[in-house]
Amino acid sequence: MQLERFVILDRDGVVNEDSDDYIKSAGEWVPIPGSLEAIAMLTRAGFRIAIASNQSGLSRGLFDLGALNRIHRKLRETAYLFGGRVEMILFCPHAPQDQCFCRKPQPGLLSQIADRTGVILRGLPFVGDSLADIQAARIVGMEPILVKTGKGTRTLAQGGAVLEGVAVFDDLKSVSKELICRWSRS
Repeated sequence: MQLERFVILDRDGVVNEDSDDYIKSAGEWVPIPGSLEAIAMLTRAGFRIAIASNQSGLSRGLFDLGALNRIHRKLRETAYLFGGRVEMILFCPHAPQDQCFCRKPQPGLLSQIADRTGVILRGLPFVGDSLADIQAARIVGMEPILVKTGKGTRTLAQGGAVLEGVAVFDDLKSVSKELICRWSRS
């Protein structure tokens, strides 16, 4: 059975630079070098792309939904300028203490993407930079992929058994090249 050309990405640390102070405005949103080109490469190769992102800054009152929508509009529009398309961006607005089902490492966001797209997630790639990303991917049977950007290098240092068997790449662009090569062989 051929897997669908579909990939889910974490946002902060994978597509754009991360900040311990949160990305609170479109002005603070800065793409990681090569990430928009990577999204464009995937788009041209026929991949559908979704983003699943924890955004607890909403519940912490650091930014509002309007600011988050402007950030996501900038992400989509900038990716489009490179020839890329992000089909959907889903986010969890809750803080860790809320213990919701949508906050990674729980699989709620990934399940919502599957429900909205009709895609079967098993075996499809999920690219992240944190242990929570890896854990969420594993719960739904996705192929977890870790990038060293964002918190990725720190995640590698603390990962231990959780990272066993997880492919590690320098950045989203190197992941994209691998995925395109892999799908062109099948």
